[in-house]
Amino acid sequence: MRLLIVLPGALGDVIRALPLLGRLRRAHPGATLAWVVEPLSLPLLDGHPWLDRVHRLERRPRVRGLVRAAREIRTAHYDVALDLGRGAKSAVLARASGAGRRIGFARDEAREGSWLVSTEHLAPQGVTRSKLEQFLVFGDAIGATDHAIGFGLGPTPAEAADAAALVGDDPRPLVAACVGSSCSSRRWFPERTAAVLDALAERHGTRAVILGTAADARFAEGVVAAAKSAVTNLAGQTSVRQLLAVLARVRLAFGPDSGALHLAAALGVRVVSLWGATSALRSAPFGSERWAITGTAPCSPCFLTGCPIGRVCMTTIEVDAVVASASEAAVA
Repeated sequence: MRLLIVLPGALGDVIRALPLLGRLRRAHPGATLAWVVEPLSLPLLDGHPWLDRVHRLERRPRVRGLVRAAREIRTAHYDVALDLGRGAKSAVLARASGAGRRIGFARDEAREGSWLVSTEHLAPQGVTRSKLEQFLVFGDAIGATDHAIGFGLGPTPAEAADAAALVGDDPRPLVAACVGSSCSSRRWFPERTAAVLDALAERHGTRAVILGTAADARFAEGVVAAAKSAVTNLAGQTSVRQLLAVLARVRLAFGPDSGALHLAAALGVRVVSLWGATSALRSAPFGSERWAITGTAPCSPCFLTGCPIGRVCMTTIEVDAVVASASEAAVA
């Protein structure tokens, strides 16, 4: 069997689909398993021990990249395509696979007419079921039904050494403030982030590292300026593989909904996640659901990328609540 996973998008979604990949590999050890993915998440899949092939989907130029990826996929002659992406882009790629079985989400849970391309549809999953569990249902459809959850991620020795150089050899437990998010509506606040780091340093003797993208540099600088304790600022200074290696050294991570938090959880790190515009029920990092903190607002979760009313939901998440959850997670 030749099987293609179609999930090009966000880092957090790709990470949450890795347990499905593991189930497919265990259920069908002789199968050829492939994945089509965009460049941001490619480093997590390229060379992954459970995958045989990765198709790269370039984001720019958009149409040309989609056509190029579709042509490449077409020549691979897949038997089954699993459309985890829900939208038109992933539907085009699933159709391009030429697979006789194209499995996708139910009509009411797909977008942009993508359900029309699928030859089979999952039962409706509901808005409160976690994305990880929703992805796993695709395995049920093709006989991959064991209950083990794994991600198959870890740094190479060289990456581990690189991470040690980035964060230093201080033996104190390392806390990561994952400050970034693809949507501004999900962000917390620099002063509160700094206050959490200071409180954890005082109570538990921790040291801190800030992780994020180049777009988070200003936010990270605000955290450093407000913090009384020492903080290593790596925002915008790590690749995805370096981020993975740094997180593998972390005792605890906290921050708003982001790919970095899902990566930390996949590595077994305890995570305190902060929620407002998005839903903890659907997206809380695996294994750390009990440390999800949700702000309160009449419009939450709105799933907007930008907030027109000043992130009211996030303002209701207080420093003391985050410190309490982080302290509990640190000793659990």
